[in-house]
Parts: sequence; C-alpha cells; structure tokens
Amino acid sequence: MNLFYHPHIGLEDHQIVFEKDESRHISKVLRKSAGDLLHITNGKGDMFKAELVSVTPKQSIAKVIESNHHAPLPYKLHMAVAPTKNNDRFEWFLEKATEIGIHSITPIICDHSERKVVKPERFERILESAMKQSLKAYKPTLHPAVSFSDFLQEIRSLEVQKCIAHCSLGEKGTIKEVIPPKKDILMVIGPEGDFSSAEIKMAKTHGFKEITLGDSRLRTETAAIVACHSIAFINQL
Repeated sequence: MNLFYHPHIGLEDHQIVFEKDESRHISKVLRKSAGDLLHITNGKGDMFKAELVSVTPKQSIAKVIESNHHAPLPYKLHMAVAPTKNNDRFEWFLEKATEIGIHSITPIICDHSERKVVKPERFERILESAMKQSLKAYKPTLHPAVSFSDFLQEIRSLEVQKCIAHCSLGEKGTIKEVIPPKKDILMVIGPEGDFSSAEIKMAKTHGFKEITLGDSRLRTETAAIVACHSIAFINQL
C-alpha cells in the first residue's frame, strides 16, 4: 500500500487536491487513474481513503470516502540529539526513529559537536518519507537546531521525565529503572565526543537523570536508536 501525505486536510474535508509534485507521482510514476483508491494521512493522526476523480501531472483531485483518527502512542518521546559529522548517519536515525515511534526531535549543538550546521528541509523530507514507508499516521515534529545550553533554558519548565545518556564515569540507571511506561520523556544524546563534563553538570541542575545504554561505547545515532527502541519496548509490556 502506498501512503500519501497531505498536511492541510482534516476529518471535515470531503475533497483532497494534490499539487504538482504529488500529482506527477500519482500520474506518471504510479500510473493511477480516475476511480483508483488512495490512502492519505495528514501526519496528525488522521487517515483517509479517497477515490481519484481527476488525474493530471499538474493537479489531481480525490473525494474522501472514508476517514478515521488513530490514537497516538501512550507516551511522547522528545529526543534531542547532536547531529553527526557524517550527515547520512543522522538521517538514518531520523528514518529509524520515525519507524519505531517518536514524537519530536531537536538537533542540539554541543561543546564537542563536529557538525554545527544542519539542513532542516532535507530532514523534513526524510521524516515524511519514513512516515509514509512505515504507514504511520503521525509525522514527528522537527524543531530548529539549537545550542545545548539554550535548549536547557527552553525546556526548563517542561514537566516530563528528563534523561541524559553519556559515557562518563558515575552512578547511572538504566532506561528500565529510570523511565516508567506511559510517561512523557525528554532524552538527550550527545555527539561523537560525548557531552562535556560542564554540560552533564548543567543538565543535572535542570533535573536530568543520568542513564546508561549498556557497557558498549555506541555511536551517536546507534545510542539514539537504542534509547528510542528501549522506550518503545517498555511501553509494550
């Protein structure tokens, strides 16, 4: 099944108009024609089944014949992750986290970050593609990149379970020990060089609990996926 994305439709709509890019894909790539059925999401939990009534490479129109709302996950996971030096690896994280289930993502620029500039337009396309490929009804929110210190100021009043995963020595709990199911979580993952000691101290003053992701030293994107999947798993028990 092919899933299409149209962010500007709601359950009250009876007609869906696809602009040039999607229309070209519908007509030229998929070779759809009037009478064919499409499955569409607005990325906000609403799913639609629609019948094509007009198909051209410049514009296609479909009438909604069925719509429903999908319940969100029983938890909201916001992951703040330092962009990797190799951009492909961060894009891999975005793709896999979307497939597993994640609510929002913030790229954070840290003391040891090797990449300090990101391309949000490309990241948005990765999230959209992963949502459609995995048939998800929700598209994760991508927040603007921000320095770690500014990020801590932005979220200081959030009432969520805040966790920081790092490799420095010290007493740390596991995700299973620290995070209960059905609770909103903010998880921060540092760059290849890990968080600096100053950043860890600063996070602790903002209410973050220190966690370990195991004995192995993981790459940034691997650590982020391990955390994402572990949180999904404890919410399935």
